[in-house]
Amino acid sequence: MEILDNIPFKIDRDELLSKVHIEKESEDRKDIENLVKTASALVKPKAIYEVSYIQSKNHDSVNLGGITFASRILRVNLDKAERVFPYIATCGKELDEIEIPSRDFMRRFWVDTIKSMALTAGSEYLNEYLKKKYALGEISRMSPGASRPDLWPIEQQKELFSIFGNREELIGVKLTDSFLMIPNKSVSGIYFPREISFESCRLCPRDVCPGRRSPYDKDLLGSYYEREPEKSDSGGT
Repeated sequence: MEILDNIPFKIDRDELLSKVHIEKESEDRKDIENLVKTASALVKPKAIYEVSYIQSKNHDSVNLGGITFASRILRVNLDKAERVFPYIATCGKELDEIEIPSRDFMRRFWVDTIKSMALTAGSEYLNEYLKKKYALGEISRMSPGASRPDLWPIEQQKELFSIFGNREELIGVKLTDSFLMIPNKSVSGIYFPREISFESCRLCPRDVCPGRRSPYDKDLLGSYYEREPEKSDSGGT
């Protein structure tokens, strides 16, 4: 297990202004500048990952290091994989130290946007770090509850988080009873090498989604159930 807690991140003011829909000449510009100064001294994106090996594969599940994950989509995606990388990435909890009046919804939106930018930086850093350190070439990822909860139930966050011990102490991320993560701008899942890129977004039919990275493919889901997964070399069927 490795912790990445020195991820470089600098708030891009122009990008922030664009994301919060504020013109450079706006009266809110000064408030944004002050917030950026405060946030820059605090924000610290982090990530943690583990190198895991597939022990067995069944028809609709896969066992990683003694932990079983039930998902047909994950199982098929890992057909040719032997080594995978469970991970958690986060914007960090430091920005929660900024005091914001309960009714100041605009400033909350600004801080939340900075959190999203920090999370993106952390996720991209982890992606490139894994590819470089383990000579992986292209990799894809899949997360519990992403796109459609029935494809990999969000409840399996519990199994995923169990890989990392005390996550809150290590990188400041905790899992709620409803399997959501705090800080809210955190992601978790499994990175895996793959010849063809996989995006959970392609399985999600929601018309409006600000985080969409790829268009919905109505025929893709059926293809996972049409083909039979390869048999596991370690005894799974």
